[in-house]
Amino acid sequence: MNCPYCNKKAEWVSNEKIYGRRYGKSYMCYYCKDCNAYVGCHNNTKQPLGTMANKELRDLRIKAHSLFDQIWKEGKMKRKEAYKFLEKNTGIKHISWTSEEQCKKVIDFLT
Repeated sequence: MNCPYCNKKAEWVSNEKIYGRRYGKSYMCYYCKDCNAYVGCHNNTKQPLGTMANKELRDLRIKAHSLFDQIWKEGKMKRKEAYKFLEKNTGIKHISWTSEEQCKKVIDFLT
């Protein structure tokens, strides 16, 4: 996988390189040291959980998720229903695959 910011090959490493210790059961990720961009992987495989994100995009995704998660965590909808609701109204299936522009669209829709 190449970093979407600098196009250099991202390393497949333990998230210990980012956090200083292994974090979570699924701790492998793709990481670009130059851009501080990364994405975690499914169950320590090389399959990414989303797209690589730099600090700005990670912050937007965190904000979008905090707004979105309220919907299903507060029992307004079941989680699957909430994702269908999000997709129907924004065209976005998963926040972990969004760009900055798409994240802002989710945030605007949910506020």
